[in-house]
Amino acid sequence: MKAMIFAAGLGTRLKPLTDNTPKALLPINGKPMLEHVILKLKNAGFHQIAINVHHLGDQIIDFLTANNNFGIEIHISDERDYLLDTGGGIKHAAAFLQGNEPFLVHNVDILSNIDLRTLYNHHLETNPLATLLVSKRNTSRYLLFNKENKLCGWHNHETGEVKSFYPDFDPKQYNEYAFSGIHVLSPQIFDYMEEWTGKFSIINFYLSICAKTNIHAYADENLHLIDVGKPETLVMAEKWMQKLIV
Repeated sequence: MKAMIFAAGLGTRLKPLTDNTPKALLPINGKPMLEHVILKLKNAGFHQIAINVHHLGDQIIDFLTANNNFGIEIHISDERDYLLDTGGGIKHAAAFLQGNEPFLVHNVDILSNIDLRTLYNHHLETNPLATLLVSKRNTSRYLLFNKENKLCGWHNHETGEVKSFYPDFDPKQYNEYAFSGIHVLSPQIFDYMEEWTGKFSIINFYLSICAKTNIHAYADENLHLIDVGKPETLVMAEKWMQKLIV
């Protein structure tokens, strides 16, 4: 099974820690966060993984080499010349990710107790174009799903901005979920990406196609998730990882 880890971020919210160290290599409970995600994927059966790199990417490549790629096949998707955002990053790795089976995408700064194999199997059973792991956690930006868990729009509570390709869209009629940064995509996703080039957001891409295909939510009531994007969440992650079995 194939997966992709987004490890190319600048880590600006974690400065000055990321001035000389890529975010992916910041340690949590004695191990770089990238190692935690790789091992979680490996233990779930993902033995072919693409990792994109940009900021201080050489350090990530050297780290993987020093650890013999953790005994699995790892492909470096090189974005050191130009950061492509989440959608562009997936398309840039298409040659590696394409095939007959879905692939999983995982942000490097997301730690969770989700069973990745269960999520992947759910996608196989329901067969949408993409399955997004979501939760009811508090945030300012929400994805909006109908009663069939199909993506229909997006709402920013702080600005009031709403995005949807459905006419007369009323966000109050839909279920609000926060995206986790973990999703499973069917390879047919690349057919929809043909006209998209360069740098683009996967969420904006999903919103542009959700009216004509199935982008589904997968909500786990027992999900515990930490977005390790700020110094204070690094401290939270340290405490949690001492208890979490990856």
